[in-house]
Amino acid sequence: MPQTVIPQLRTTDARRSIAFYVDGLGFQIDWEHRFEPGFPVFLQMTRAGQTLFLTEHAGDCQVGGAVYFVVPDVDACFHEFAARGIVPGQAPADTPWGRREMLITDPDGNRLRFANSRIANQ
Repeated sequence: MPQTVIPQLRTTDARRSIAFYVDGLGFQIDWEHRFEPGFPVFLQMTRAGQTLFLTEHAGDCQVGGAVYFVVPDVDACFHEFAARGIVPGQAPADTPWGRREMLITDPDGNRLRFANSRIANQ
């Protein structure tokens, strides 16, 4: 099933956030929009079929959001991100609810949790 909800996160510095998401996490920018040159940016980016919106527009949402990414192998993501220089706030660990998860925080304090697609013992 294609993704039907696109999370939107606030950024205060698009250049810094683009470097983090593209260079650090491997997202690709699908498109970006500015009403005028030098105005705040609104963009869409995708990694492994999972899409996010990032916005510099203060009225769109507040910094400090959270997104839960379900991935085939959280440990593989950990190694990929670490090779790109991203250190998670919480390394992959098994949870009491049966998932293996890790937490990464972006430069604006948005929390990105990556979790295995399979629940243990299922």
